[in-house]
Amino acid sequence: MTPVTGTITYKGQSLLGLPTWRLAHMGIARTLQGLGLWPTLTVLENVVAGSPSRTRLAPDLLALPGADRRIAALREEALANLGELGVADRAGAYPGALPHGVQKRVIIARALMARPSLLLLDEPASGLSATDVSELIDLLRSMRTRMAIALVEHHVDMVMAVSDTITVLNLGQVIASGSPAEIRANSEVANAYLGQTVAHA
Repeated sequence: MTPVTGTITYKGQSLLGLPTWRLAHMGIARTLQGLGLWPTLTVLENVVAGSPSRTRLAPDLLALPGADRRIAALREEALANLGELGVADRAGAYPGALPHGVQKRVIIARALMARPSLLLLDEPASGLSATDVSELIDLLRSMRTRMAIALVEHHVDMVMAVSDTITVLNLGQVIASGSPAEIRANSEVANAYLGQTVAHA
């Protein structure tokens, strides 16, 4: 959606109107709430496609010098990202054959191919089991040592577990912003998401 007012900047540069490929080259990567995996490509091929530095099509099709080395390097990097997400053993599989939780890890591995300094995650916990969510929390904690992570998420426990700063929206309006401890203690947040306490007669 095109903003009506305001600005969006990253490292002092306006992001308004920039194409997605420019954002990737600036170090911004994202995942979508929908998985967006290509069903006819293997897991490895899906992850390689996330690299903004992937080789140009013509040199590779023509097998020009260096093409094999570039492809091999991208595949190696993709396998390393899949390994970090614990799913390197699924590299040759097709997305449709994988459980939802594994597909979620694949899209994060694909985003890591951009070597982001800022990773945007849209509801990464949606549809995951309690075990998957717990493992995702550990993964995000380890990843945030080398990049900033911004996530939109309804799983409150996960948000509290991985965040330094939380902004809470209710009906499109910001109702609170602060540390997890501050959010936990905020009565407006409690009323909006947990309901008000009703006194019994």
